[in-house]
Amino acid sequence: MSLFKSGNPTLQENKFTSTVLDGIVLNENAMTVKGTLQKFGFLCLMVIGTSVYSWREFSEGGNAMPLIIGGAIAGFVIAMVITFKKTWAPYLAPLYALCQGLFLGAISAMYNFAFAETAPNIVINAVGLTFAVAIAMYLLYSFKIIKATQKFKSVIIAATAGIAIFYLITIVLHMFGVQSLPFLHQGTPIGIGFSLLVTAIAALNLILDFDMIEQGSAMGAPKFMEWYGAFGLMVTIVWLYLEILRLLSKLSSRN
Repeated sequence: MSLFKSGNPTLQENKFTSTVLDGIVLNENAMTVKGTLQKFGFLCLMVIGTSVYSWREFSEGGNAMPLIIGGAIAGFVIAMVITFKKTWAPYLAPLYALCQGLFLGAISAMYNFAFAETAPNIVINAVGLTFAVAIAMYLLYSFKIIKATQKFKSVIIAATAGIAIFYLITIVLHMFGVQSLPFLHQGTPIGIGFSLLVTAIAALNLILDFDMIEQGSAMGAPKFMEWYGAFGLMVTIVWLYLEILRLLSKLSSRN
């Protein structure tokens, strides 16, 4: 089971094996790749639904900050609960998607307003690129062009952990009044290079996620793990979208 590792903390080997080894799982009640992708599509609809609401709230002059802060915090808390209580995924994954939609819709509306002159299509481009990258990663994985080998997984896991720790440090420093490093927000060559690197790491995490879902299906994980797998994939997609949006904003600021 050494292959069963992922940079996404919501998709780990023990999350699947602990549900299989506790007893025999009947085939008709087992996790499938198709079922997981269908549930991921449903979560996407949930995200779109609430993002339209929060986008409209900002566009009409409403206070979008409660939606951003509330959606982000609620989404994080729900994600932590699902991570440790995977049997709750069928009930909490849709709620997570709704919260993320509130957060993403308002954030996207802010970016759209801020770059209305220099990059009027920044949000549409970010959404398109996100799904284009996701599809490309899926094809690369399906055709075994990129294989989720142990070495590959180790590198991506280490890089993802490093990025998470770095972002956490910057958040803590900001809370104490210390300004973030300039390259996190500025369109300098270093800033753009950093965003490209993080975006690439986020994209490569999709390879690990696809492998986790496929392995979970092969191991006969319970049906509710489809929701868990869809939730884990959604976490990576949201991260990828935010990084692409940040990258496009840096590129636009250079114009």
